[in-house]
Amino acid sequence: MVTSFRGFTRFNQPKNSHMAVNSSSSLPTNQTLLDVIKSLDGVSTEVVDRSKTIFFPGDPAERVYLIRRGAVRLSRVYETGEEITVALLRENSLFGVLSLLTGNRSDRFYHAVAFTRVELVAAPATSVRNAIEQDASVGLLLLQGLSSRVLQTETMIETLTHRDMSSRLASFLLVLCRDFGVPGEKGVTIDLRLSHQAIAEAIGSTRVTITRLLGELKSSSLLAIDRKKITIFDPIALAKRFN
Repeated sequence: MVTSFRGFTRFNQPKNSHMAVNSSSSLPTNQTLLDVIKSLDGVSTEVVDRSKTIFFPGDPAERVYLIRRGAVRLSRVYETGEEITVALLRENSLFGVLSLLTGNRSDRFYHAVAFTRVELVAAPATSVRNAIEQDASVGLLLLQGLSSRVLQTETMIETLTHRDMSSRLASFLLVLCRDFGVPGEKGVTIDLRLSHQAIAEAIGSTRVTITRLLGELKSSSLLAIDRKKITIFDPIALAKRFN
């Protein structure tokens, strides 16, 4: 059964919405997580091309990342060699925070790859930790960012529990609609250029299978593809198709 997403009304919300904190905190109410990260000592901006690794499992967790543009795929690599997607992160998402949670420079737990060309703001973990210790409202902003990340991870895990690949693909497209969707006259366009291979890797399939399944969805007038951008004509209809 395909996940039923109640978040379609969120398409009209601006992607760069501000996360306000309580008026009693030290930060201004319009201060964003990006503002905080950019103000820290040792911060840098990094651009990573599509399919390039940001960090591998086992790398020292010395920096915290915030996505300014693009999308990042987080996955787990198991002893069998199988790689499973656990989250597909969008703009303003935070990742690489394991060292903050454990209080030391623990090894990376995930494989982080640029799903699209991405621009990242990176800050030393020590600078982030110091900022939290000096101002509790910084910790609140980080908690809000992490809460969004947890939701994305839970949704992706639910998507990958579908054994039927058609249902898995439909659920994945609905996740992309929710997180990267831009509403238009014809439907909701996923604001990512997606190759069939990238989709296959994200949901544990093959390029040949994804090409066939997308072709079937196009033939059923559920979606269209133009220059690697997918438009879902009616996300609710797509969800009902595989219920």
